[in-house]
Amino acid sequence: MLNKRRALSGALGLALAALIAGGPAAAQKAGGTLVQITQPEPPNLAPYISTSGPIGQVTAKVFDGLLEYDFDLKPQPSLAESFEVSADGKTITFKLRKNAKFHDGKPFTSADVQFTVMEVLKKNHPRGLSTFAEVTTVETPDPHTAIFKLQRPAPYLMTALSGYESPMLPKHIYGEGDIKTHPNANKPVGTGPFKFVEWRRGEFVRLDKNKDYWREGMPYLDRIVVRFIADSSTRTAALEKGEAHVAGFGAVPYNDVKKLAALPHLDVTTKGYEMISPIVELVLNTKLPPLDNQKVRQAISYAVDRKFMIDNVWFGFGKPAMAPISSNFAPTGYYIPGVDYTVADRIERANRLLDEAGFPKKADGFRFELIHDITPYGEEWQRAGEAVQQALAQVGIKATLRYEDVAKWLKRVYTDYDFAISSNFLYNLADPVLGVHRGFHSRLIRPGTVFVNGSRWSSPETDAFMDQATIETDQAKRGALYKNLIAKVTEASPVIYVLELTFPTIINTQFKNVITTPLGIYGNYATAYKE
Repeated sequence: MLNKRRALSGALGLALAALIAGGPAAAQKAGGTLVQITQPEPPNLAPYISTSGPIGQVTAKVFDGLLEYDFDLKPQPSLAESFEVSADGKTITFKLRKNAKFHDGKPFTSADVQFTVMEVLKKNHPRGLSTFAEVTTVETPDPHTAIFKLQRPAPYLMTALSGYESPMLPKHIYGEGDIKTHPNANKPVGTGPFKFVEWRRGEFVRLDKNKDYWREGMPYLDRIVVRFIADSSTRTAALEKGEAHVAGFGAVPYNDVKKLAALPHLDVTTKGYEMISPIVELVLNTKLPPLDNQKVRQAISYAVDRKFMIDNVWFGFGKPAMAPISSNFAPTGYYIPGVDYTVADRIERANRLLDEAGFPKKADGFRFELIHDITPYGEEWQRAGEAVQQALAQVGIKATLRYEDVAKWLKRVYTDYDFAISSNFLYNLADPVLGVHRGFHSRLIRPGTVFVNGSRWSSPETDAFMDQATIETDQAKRGALYKNLIAKVTEASPVIYVLELTFPTIINTQFKNVITTPLGIYGNYATAYKE
């Protein structure tokens, strides 16, 4: 199964006046600065150890992967110019490009692939723990051949090799020292179309054109500037005035999107999230009383008003989530709705469950108190927190809201487990093995690893469903396993699935070829240009 193609990418840009002072472009597509708004500011620039949403919006321009993907989610060549999968699915051979170089001028080789997969992604990447679980070795018979040897077939692996998901690192740089505290965590070095130049905290990251990029004549842009603007109205105004050109992933308040869409110099699209399928959720600390009680967790799930949150927080950009697997997977047979927590008598059911669990209402009308930690990704998350607070009050649970910066929030939830309820959103990605299993497999209870099993709930039965689905090649049998998984997980309610989120992306019409992959602004922008 050989595949060859020049990978396409999208381009996002933001215009920062102080950095646009370069000379005019000579070629029709060459030149220009694109300014992208990313909110919030990323905690680091190390996508190989953290999948925090804002990181990839920056680093996917710096790092390439072995593959990229078209809108049918089919793999296309990138650093690997071709690949071949053996008949038994246990050997994958990648032929690497001979003209790819890292930003320091050193050649990209199979040794870098071996190091990145076996020493970094397989051991430290939150999703790589599952993605590469079956990879036993990466053989390097020559500098331009990398052979993955698998213990068992892992067809999902071929959907997870983009520069966003599995960035290829230079061994000669990242192989020195502790990868988790590496000095280049905030000075990334890759093979991508743009080179890291500087990060002014609280302001912007500047990426300049890689003139030695392996795609001849690309990238077209001279520079990308990723700006961090805390105030939402200022973000909207920057797009209105043409001071910024691209924003996605909720960087623009949802109530402003229709206003911006009416402006002639701006387009709004929901394209570019096909490989992500984000689900807004509430993670419950199942080791903390009273959330260790299944009836309490079910009551909270009934209490949450999904329709209210969709209509009033996300302004219609979404639909109720009924399972850990997005309904986007329905055509594959992997999705069915789980327990229906949106029933008309949901408040009555919630109150009854809390009574049965042994938590009657006290004189003040409350049963117990807890703290709700809010995802620190913008104002809509604060409004969502307020909606949860109001919903819980209806059933006698007093919730206090806590909003911290990204680093503190991640440490609290995924290292210290010092929380009761936290809002979050996780990507399903292109296969449940990649995006879903991490949420409740016992193997993914890993203190210090972010966006994995923060609830710390698991069961031998559900682990077995996921383990079997991981290697099952028959789609119908795999679908049956996932349907069983959905039923068990939604009944146990360690995580409350609120809505399947649809992100709008706002793009200045001067810029073309911005969204060209199913990863949207997680693309590398090599083909983006200013008209």
